Amino acid sequence: MITEFPQLSIQPTILMKKIVLSSLFLILFAGFALAQNPFFASADAFLRKNVDADGLVSYTSIKASPGELKALVAQIASFPYSTVGKSEQKAFLINAYNILMIKSVVDHYPIAKPTDVPGIFDKNTHTVAGQSLTLSDIENKKLRVDFPDSRLHFALVCGALSCPPLANTAFMPATLETQLSALTTKALNNPRFIKAGDGTVAISKIFEWYKADFDRDAKSFLDYLNKYRTSKLPADTKVTFYEYNWALNIKKN
Repeated sequence: MITEFPQLSIQPTILMKKIVLSSLFLILFAGFALAQNPFFASADAFLRKNVDADGLVSYTSIKASPGELKALVAQIASFPYSTVGKSEQKAFLINAYNILMIKSVVDHYPIAKPTDVPGIFDKNTHTVAGQSLTLSDIENKKLRVDFPDSRLHFALVCGALSCPPLANTAFMPATLETQLSALTTKALNNPRFIKAGDGTVAISKIFEWYKADFDRDAKSFLDYLNKYRTSKLPADTKVTFYEYNWALNIKKN
């Protein structure tokens, strides 16, 4: 009796440990599977194939072979948004905006600039995770409301040359914050985007249009720039805005 009693008391403990470990494994596996939603890998492959290192897009090639784009648009339409975490939602919306921007151009290509498409930003709707949204809705009613972050303005690309260069990789949930900071740093050190001269700096009208977002993260435009610039601008630098170039961000094939 004495030799059997410890076995009876230990067995339930071992069983409970196995149950707990099995449950943890299932939770981790489910989380991993969720993070690996095929949309992100598909978006990454598409962008690597069709966007160059300068952020220029091969609209002609996409127009000629639209299969990958159509498949991505279908994934955007059916994405399980309400069942995923915040990082997945934020990364999904950024990627969805950029891909649907490309679709909007391709659908009407050839065009000289994105604004040649009537209602491209605020009238034409797309199915995004089961909802009918415009590009403006994705940016202003989803991302800027649910994920207030001034770095978004260096990740969302409107198809024009004056936009920050389009990333040629997809935004991934696990690396999203690093990617956003890297893109912001790259943009704010790019002499074509931030035009620093003798005692002056000309910056994109993006800063003027979304001033409230930048004011939230810094005391002034100059302070914001210097948070990310490797070569800091003097405190007395005069800030101006250059005219926006709406010419299409097209790669010449």
